[in-house]
Amino acid sequence: MRPLLCGFREPLYALMRLIIGFLFACHGAQKLFGVLGGEGHAHGKFLVAGIVEFFGGVLIALGLCASIVAFIAAGEMAVAYFTVHAHMGTFPIVNHGELAVAYCFVFLYIAARGSGKLSLDSLLFKGAGNDAAKEAAVAGNP
Repeated sequence: MRPLLCGFREPLYALMRLIIGFLFACHGAQKLFGVLGGEGHAHGKFLVAGIVEFFGGVLIALGLCASIVAFIAAGEMAVAYFTVHAHMGTFPIVNHGELAVAYCFVFLYIAARGSGKLSLDSLLFKGAGNDAAKEAAVAGNP
């Protein structure tokens, strides 16, 4: 059976990347600038997290080096889960780590798929953002 929204794969992927990147950047802005309900003035590991979240979120949203940046962001979210949430309970819903887990796996998907056709990578590097689609076509899975 053909997927329901098959014809909208690229626009929906770009929209997901844009929204996830924006939301991730908002978390970084909280840590770095004290906006959106954050305290700002981050230092130590929170400064590193803020930098990864803010600048990584912007790059992911724009689709610029999204594969590399998303891989780094996935790692940061795994570290965040195990250092901040895991000790408070076994399950993410109990320890309030479900957002970190969701971000981690969405970023792993973005890292595997690349920036996509509707991205700055694709615009600047003439199709560089479409690596996963090329690989799927070669494998016979368009």
